[in-house]
Order: sequence, then C-alpha cells, then structure tokens
Amino acid sequence: MSEKVILSINKLSFGYTKEKEVLKDVNFDLNEGEILGILGASGIGKSSLLRIIVGLEYPKTGEVLYQGKALNKNDYFVPTQKRGIGLVVQEKALFPHLNVLENVKFGLVGPRREKDDQAMKYLNLLQADKFAKLMPNKLSGGEQQRVAIARAMAPEPKLLLMDEPFSSLDADLREALRSDTRELFKQTKTSCIIVTHDFEDADKFCDVVSKLEEGQIKYL
Repeated sequence: MSEKVILSINKLSFGYTKEKEVLKDVNFDLNEGEILGILGASGIGKSSLLRIIVGLEYPKTGEVLYQGKALNKNDYFVPTQKRGIGLVVQEKALFPHLNVLENVKFGLVGPRREKDDQAMKYLNLLQADKFAKLMPNKLSGGEQQRVAIARAMAPEPKLLLMDEPFSSLDADLREALRSDTRELFKQTKTSCIIVTHDFEDADKFCDVVSKLEEGQIKYL
C-alpha cells in the first residue's frame, strides 16, 4: 500500500527583500506519520519555511498543499488559524498568567470537562501531568517545553512544525524529551517537520534528514 502524502511544497520561493531569496524553488513531500528533519545554520531560511507552511508568511512563488488542498494560490490564502497545523518554537511561549492546564487548554473548543480531559491526556502522554496546576515560572526549561508540545498536540493536528525545540536543554533532558516526543508522534501518527542546526537532534528524532542549502532542500 502506497504512503499517503500529507504535505506538498511545490516550487516555493521566498525572500525578505527582492534582491535576496532565502528559499529558491523548494520542492518536497511529507508522508502521513513521517518525521522530517531539516538541518541548516541560523539565518538560512529554515524558520521562514515553517512560517510559510503555517501561514505566518506569504511565499513569493509556489504553493503549499496540505491534505490535498492548496493553502495558497494566486489571490487565495488560508489564514493560520484555519490551517489546523501546530507549531512549537524554541522560546516555549507559554502564557505566564495561565497555569499549565489552562495553557494546554488554550485553543480547544467544547465543554470545559472535555477540554480538561483532552489537555490532561496530552500532559499525561508527555509525562507533564504533575505540573497541571503550576504556573510556567515554576517549571524548568525542559518542563516548559513538554507543556508547549502538549499544548500544540492537544487540538490533534495532523501536522506539527517544530523550530529548534530541544536546543535550549541540557543533554539528559534533551534526550529524554526527544525520545518521549518521537514516541508520542508515532503513537498518534502525527507528521512532523523539525528544523534544527543540531545533527544529533535530526538523526535521533527523524525518519528522514535533509539539509537546507543555497535555498533548496537536499536529502542526506
């Protein structure tokens, strides 16, 4: 049985100025449940690619297809909140005025009990349920990142984008969170693109590893 393609990037180009393009005719497919790593130095365009996919930037040319539907084409553009794609960034970005449970519930819809149950499900899967009533400033960096990933996973997106999610953690925390997150993605069949400058993160976490070089994706 052939694998199902969940995301297609076709002839994508992007630049913050007309003179310099950071992405040049980028093409790749991501299969359902696949974890793709994109390596590259800072400032090379990795984060820009994620921002285009999630709808925070407009591509100069090309299109993004998600679950077989175009997210941008000519004058057509699906806004971020309607794409159903999750995003986790390096800075964790938890709401400081909300406790952990309320952070993970943020963005969920439905009755309060259902939202509580859904949030606790993902906190439990990421071994962060014991932090549910704590405020973010009471958590370590690794604990905060577990909560950030749980929050992104709680709406159960088919695709999650991760921007340097493990880079600020020490070696032991990094390895544990990397392993737990990969296990969660495989358990839930969540597709993922992770951009990183760290080869070990890509090698240990991903099914396929590529490199963004001279504005294009090159597979290793």
